[in-house]
Amino acid sequence: MVELASRRVPTVPSTEWLKPLPPAVRLAFYGDAAAQAAAAPVWGTGFSTQACRAEVTDARAALWLGPDEYLLLDIATPDHTVPPAVETVEALERALGDIPHALVDVSHRQFAFHLTGPHAANILNGACPLDLDLSAFPVGMCTRTVFAKADIVLWRTAETVFHVEVWRSFAGYVTGLMSEIAAEFYPAR
Repeated sequence: MVELASRRVPTVPSTEWLKPLPPAVRLAFYGDAAAQAAAAPVWGTGFSTQACRAEVTDARAALWLGPDEYLLLDIATPDHTVPPAVETVEALERALGDIPHALVDVSHRQFAFHLTGPHAANILNGACPLDLDLSAFPVGMCTRTVFAKADIVLWRTAETVFHVEVWRSFAGYVTGLMSEIAAEFYPAR
């Protein structure tokens, strides 16, 4: 029997501008319009046909990362209960049947946090090359990008709130660098 490695959420302190998020189900989904149509009723949200946009229903989201490529997020409930990924994947696979697609559970790979407040875009721009002005990166926009040397998925969920997905192994690097940048806006008291 295969033993799964113990996966722990990285220890990142919560601050007034950075809030670690509880574990979530994360699925990498690749599929054309037919696959998206079959998966949508089971997933519970649609799939954006507009580049770099997220579709959200309740605690589930589908983030457009590329043509026919989505990051599916099922956020934990307030009591930090993570829906079982195995059941979700099995239900999606049944709905997709023989339709060409790829569906991979990447829940263990990533860690997420919210970057919030009036300086959130400035903190991100300390090491992210994107134009994060609200007119260029509006609410609902999402993309795969970099923060310094780490790959991230960036999603603007509100005017001053960004949802950041980063590989667990880079969580300390990304949040540490953000803390250094944030010191300009939130000096130690």
